[in-house]
Amino acid sequence: MKRLQRFFASMVGRLFVILLLGMSVAAIGATMLASAKRQQEFERQNLNRIADRLQGFVNMLDGNPELRERLLDSGGPSVRRLPEGARVGRADQALMEVLDDRPGPVARSRVAFTSFRSCLPRLPAFPHRDKPRNGPPRERDPAFIPPKCRMVSVQLSDGTALQLALDSPAVAHNGVLAVDPLFLTLLVLAIAVLAYVVARMASAPLQRLAAAAAALGDDLQGAPMPVTGPLEVQRAAEAFNAMQKRLQRHLGERTQMLAAITHDLQTPVTRLRLRLENVADEALRERLVGDLGAMQALIREGLELARSAESAEQRAALDLDSLLESIVEDAAEAGADVRFDQPSGAVLMLRPLAMHRLFSNLVDNAVSYGRAARVSVDQTAEEVVVRIRDKGPGLAEDELEAVFDPFVRLEGSRSRETGGAGLGLTIARALAEKDGARLQLRNHPLGGLEAVVRWPATLRAPGSRPG
Repeated sequence: MKRLQRFFASMVGRLFVILLLGMSVAAIGATMLASAKRQQEFERQNLNRIADRLQGFVNMLDGNPELRERLLDSGGPSVRRLPEGARVGRADQALMEVLDDRPGPVARSRVAFTSFRSCLPRLPAFPHRDKPRNGPPRERDPAFIPPKCRMVSVQLSDGTALQLALDSPAVAHNGVLAVDPLFLTLLVLAIAVLAYVVARMASAPLQRLAAAAAALGDDLQGAPMPVTGPLEVQRAAEAFNAMQKRLQRHLGERTQMLAAITHDLQTPVTRLRLRLENVADEALRERLVGDLGAMQALIREGLELARSAESAEQRAALDLDSLLESIVEDAAEAGADVRFDQPSGAVLMLRPLAMHRLFSNLVDNAVSYGRAARVSVDQTAEEVVVRIRDKGPGLAEDELEAVFDPFVRLEGSRSRETGGAGLGLTIARALAEKDGARLQLRNHPLGGLEAVVRWPATLRAPGSRPG
């Protein structure tokens, strides 16, 4: 049900419904109109046939006065003498219009509907026979449709006035709304298939644009959109590619500016450090050297943050277990309390150097602020999750997102003795998002802060399977 609701909430679903309803109404309306036209044509042809029979019989009566009575007694095809006492109904204007165009006496005739019993032939007299008492009485056939009967008043060439009974077979009218269910079902199915195909084709450019926009947030150096399709789609692709080039240029200029500042500051910072060594007061010298080191760390981390968003490193099949084991071993050799608890065998298409910086940063944070790090990987059919948990006091709920902002430092649970500039988690999240992951912090139910990195299963390397 949710999948159906999601489909109808999408542009494809809405276009499908609009096209299905519009095309169905148009097709069914056209079918009913064509059926009505066919019915009118059939009735016109039927009136012509009736007029032909009437004209033939009247011409025969008009040309054979000596046989007129015998012909009237015997009657003709669907034409006979009108019995006395026949009731006269409404005039048949349609048949009179047809007869007006005919030559001979019928052109001046008047036609009106009458009871169908007036057109029944006279039956011979049979001996009276009592109705049998046994057995149920016959019921009228519900499918019986009485024929149409018309009274025709015509004056022959010699002035003789006649009244004739003209019958025609009844025609069952299906009505405008009567449609063959099988035909209607096939028509709606064909329209549904066509509407779905057209909706998919119409929404495909928007889906490609949305996918390109999502990929742009992860990788600004990605390939530009292909400029294909209708004119409007081409213009949208050209505008998107132009925007991507401007963003690349602005980011490149920012990175170059930071790199230039870093390079130009090296010389004065080095001179300052040399001059600080000559400060006689040892306590003052240590404080000044510490401030100078913090300045250098701030410059380096700012440059690393800019480069993390601009990196053009190519993705490759990366074994997460091997990467995390190497990072854990390096930290353990440095004397840290680090352990890799749960491997998974996950292989993803990632940037190796960026992922090494990401997890090294997270492990260093866990060791520096939480005294230990426990690393695990969990792989399911939907996602791959890396968890790095420390043994610290954790964070307040309103601080779990705030620590990702640049230059944010939290006192109390987070020491400032490391000399960081408050950009470590900002850089880590930028690296994770560039590779299609989500980095979040949460307080573990058993204590400590846990960093969670999630990738969708679509980033698995070809041939890899969930563990």
